[in-house]
Amino acid sequence: MRAVVFTDPGEPLRVEELTLAAPKAGEVRVKLVGAGVCHSDLHVFKGDWQHKTPLVLGHEGAGVVTQVGPGVTRPCVGDHVILSWIPACGECRFCVSGKPQLCQTAMEAIGTDAMFDGTTRLARADGTPVYHYLSTAAFAEETVVPATGAITIRNDAPLEKVSIVGCAVATGFGAVVNTAKMEWGSTVAVIGCGAVGLSAIQGARLCAATKIIAVDIVAAKLEAAKAFGATDVVNSVSDDPVAAVRELSGGGVDYVFECIGLAETCEQATAMLGFGGTTVVVGQPKAGTRPGYDALLLSCYEQRVIGSNYGSMRPSVDFPRLVDLYMSGRLMIDELITGHRPLGEAQEAFEDLLAGRAIRTVLDCGR
Repeated sequence: MRAVVFTDPGEPLRVEELTLAAPKAGEVRVKLVGAGVCHSDLHVFKGDWQHKTPLVLGHEGAGVVTQVGPGVTRPCVGDHVILSWIPACGECRFCVSGKPQLCQTAMEAIGTDAMFDGTTRLARADGTPVYHYLSTAAFAEETVVPATGAITIRNDAPLEKVSIVGCAVATGFGAVVNTAKMEWGSTVAVIGCGAVGLSAIQGARLCAATKIIAVDIVAAKLEAAKAFGATDVVNSVSDDPVAAVRELSGGGVDYVFECIGLAETCEQATAMLGFGGTTVVVGQPKAGTRPGYDALLLSCYEQRVIGSNYGSMRPSVDFPRLVDLYMSGRLMIDELITGHRPLGEAQEAFEDLLAGRAIRTVLDCGR
């Protein structure tokens, strides 16, 4: 089967013919339909994050289960699934306490770019092992993943669209609803209007925020933010974003969702807060990023800075709910997807993302 293979930063991506071994115990094989192109994949491509190579990128995808390994009772062959890049074990202390996004077993596995047993199911024709990015490897025609990383959804949802639920939508929406547990009537700023930020704006809209201020440097993304629910927009190229947000909110907002992952924007986020406000760091920064905060102000004004991993999602419960919201017309997903490309144009999709030309590009895995 064909897959997009990454070797080294600066080296072009290549589509290669790889062998895909059958799923072992607790695993399933999925024929992929669509895979979203995310900044997390771009971080690896640029060399910001170190991973084993050769590596099949992609961690946001959806498809149909074609084979199950020994002991798997769910999902079943024929089920439509969205991939979760945190395949929770269900047994560690985080899983049993309702925080599968922090699953220790899954974190260890995805850190090795392999399956739970430490081996890969991918190989080149000469037998060279090829690794699975985040134990997912979605930039491919097919993949093998832990069964808990394939979340069954309704069969009438378009897989090429809901593929981006598996990261962008879940991360942004969940940061508002699950991590922050935002109260209705709150005031909100969202820094970064890519797919994650626009999903956070949707979460704030559905949680009845009274003011949602979108901040970005790209005018087209700010226009898109209005359609997703932003009440105000700030172009941080022409305006001081902190001063603008504080003025628009009458002294600072209740919540800021930082959806980029830069030290500068993390610092700006906290400066935008009002008394008792919370900054939620959603964007994935380059390793070693260390923003600075005035700890005295955090104490005096009872402000908080918290992290959000995967929108604090419980994929087996929350993914089907997000799909239901989409199918009922209450959650905008089609509008997040600004382009489709075949697998062979994964590098061009990265270039679009890096240049700010795309919100979300979906790779059509069968092309």
